[in-house]
Amino acid sequence: MSSTENVGSPAPQDPAATVAGSEAVAPEAGTPAAPTPGDAALADPAAAAGQEPAPAGTAGEAPDPATPPAEAAPPAEAAPPAEAAPPAEAAPPAAPAEAAPPAPEAPADPAHWGRVDEDGTVYVRTADGERAVGSWQAGDPEAGLAHFARRYDDLATEVTLLEARLRAHTGNPSEIKAKAQTLADSIPAAAAVGDLDGLAARARAMVGTADEAAAESRAEKAAARQAQIARKEALAAEAEQIAAESTSWKAAGDRLKAIVEEWKTIRGIDRKTDEALWTRFAAARDAFGRRRGAHFAALDAQRSEARAQKQELIAEAQRLSGSTDWGPTSAAMRGLMERWKAVPRTGRDGDDDLWKQFRAAQDVFFSARAENDKHRNAEQLANQQAKEEILAEAEKLDPSSDLRGAQAVLRKLQERYDAIGHVPRGAMRQLEDRMQAVEQRVRGAADSTRARVAPENPMVTSMRQAVAKAEEQLAKAEAAGDTRRIEDARANLATRREWLAEAEKTASRR
Repeated sequence: MSSTENVGSPAPQDPAATVAGSEAVAPEAGTPAAPTPGDAALADPAAAAGQEPAPAGTAGEAPDPATPPAEAAPPAEAAPPAEAAPPAEAAPPAAPAEAAPPAPEAPADPAHWGRVDEDGTVYVRTADGERAVGSWQAGDPEAGLAHFARRYDDLATEVTLLEARLRAHTGNPSEIKAKAQTLADSIPAAAAVGDLDGLAARARAMVGTADEAAAESRAEKAAARQAQIARKEALAAEAEQIAAESTSWKAAGDRLKAIVEEWKTIRGIDRKTDEALWTRFAAARDAFGRRRGAHFAALDAQRSEARAQKQELIAEAQRLSGSTDWGPTSAAMRGLMERWKAVPRTGRDGDDDLWKQFRAAQDVFFSARAENDKHRNAEQLANQQAKEEILAEAEKLDPSSDLRGAQAVLRKLQERYDAIGHVPRGAMRQLEDRMQAVEQRVRGAADSTRARVAPENPMVTSMRQAVAKAEEQLAKAEAAGDTRRIEDARANLATRREWLAEAEKTASRR
């Protein structure tokens, strides 16, 4: 034999090899890698054909001269990338994991399926007998059988991958059926050594089960489509609930935006259903937008009204800020503050500006009142000091030595005392008590010179005189129209009337 393979008239290229090269599935698709000739499982041809193995003597039969030796099949081409899913539909969910196909049995001796005769012709044994598949001139017969056995292994790998794709529903069942039919037609005439009958039977079996697999694939796609529809229906229902009920405007708006992004990821739904669901969602989103817009429009109107009310309060406070009628104006300012609290807010920035204007107007009045109170307090302290000086002078009188003189001096001192204005409220009672004590001492001296009768309680008499004087002072102040004097006289009269009431109660108990 020569050192190179002698290929006679070149045989047509094996169609099975071509199919294997164009339709092989990459290992990433979940199918096992092609087994090597050393570990490929070869079925018993007798079991596949239902016959006894061909007698050993047939190995010496001459090959059919009409059958040219087949050319060695080229190695299988690289597997093409997986087909892209249609843009309108999402890839269906992964099928449930199926039981892996049984591990291939240890390969049988290639000599069990073929032989090489003395002139290098390679034969394969089938149920129909031996068939020449090529010529081997490059080495010993065992190497030639191994070479053609590898071709068989390539075909077996292609059939195994198609079976795996059919079980896993990872391809178009119609295409798989067509490829299986092509293999079933080409395997019996393939230039390979192995269980060609069994391999062709497996290919024909795929043709018979492809329709069932196609139905299962359609059911899976329909289930996946229904799941996607259910997801979008749930999102549309959520959007409708938000549109009808939610008042958390910021959070609800953000959720609707998130629903749009999630919506974009859900695919695999027919156009009509998808458009109907989108119409529902869009209507709900628009309804929410209208309701939110109406809410904020009403809020703007409310804020505008509140702004107008607060501006009116500011104007009134500014008008009162220059008043010196301290008591009534203070009450009016307190009323304005209560009305301000009852008006809703106009927004953080606008409300702060309005409050500053309102508070500034009030501060003008209350600062002026505080300054007036400070001045009045100083004046009252001066009045207190003047009354204390008069009281000190009155307390030096001695009616026992000169009753008439003491009475005359006391009357003049009382007139000076009463002409002095208000004193601090805390000192008023003490000063009055001192003056009454002087009056009682002088009156007691006068009473001791007269026959004793049942006199009226001197404290009551003194209080009545003080009330009468206070009434005269008030009348004079009102006639003069002096607001400050009127206020002081009214306060003095009220105090003396209180003292008179206490004195009368004390006298009635004695």
